Amino acid sequence: MELRAEFTTEPFRGEGEPPEHAVRAREAAAKAGLAVDFGPLGTTAQGDADALVDALPAIARAALDGGATRFTLQLSVGDTTTPPETPPHTLERLIGEVEAQLGTRLVDLDRTGKQQAVRLLEERGAFAMRKAVVTIAAALGVTRFTVYNYLNRDH
Repeated sequence: MELRAEFTTEPFRGEGEPPEHAVRAREAAAKAGLAVDFGPLGTTAQGDADALVDALPAIARAALDGGATRFTLQLSVGDTTTPPETPPHTLERLIGEVEAQLGTRLVDLDRTGKQQAVRLLEERGAFAMRKAVVTIAAALGVTRFTVYNYLNRDH
């Protein structure tokens, strides 16, 4: 049986390199032989259920040893190799709406404008869509880490 673990580590930090706690958690998942999709504030590890469950304590410990103050975990059971995708036109439509509202393409906004765009997209539910952070980061011309930073500004 396949299992997927999606986890986040906090605190979120400013732009630049991913936090040490996120890097250490990723390394622990990779060392356990799991397939890892790394984001500095959100990481997915998947593989055989027994291997993943056995690796969870080491992943959590690595994050905490790296300075994490919170480790949030979500597990999904079943065939996780081909998760359903959100139709890209839905997210593209939301990005287009925000661009129309702000009067320019997201990539052309200054930092304050990009932060406002992220807030508007969040209000519209864009971040509930699969792969939204990657798509939005590309539209803004920033890293995924920067998008997570913008999301965290108001929380």
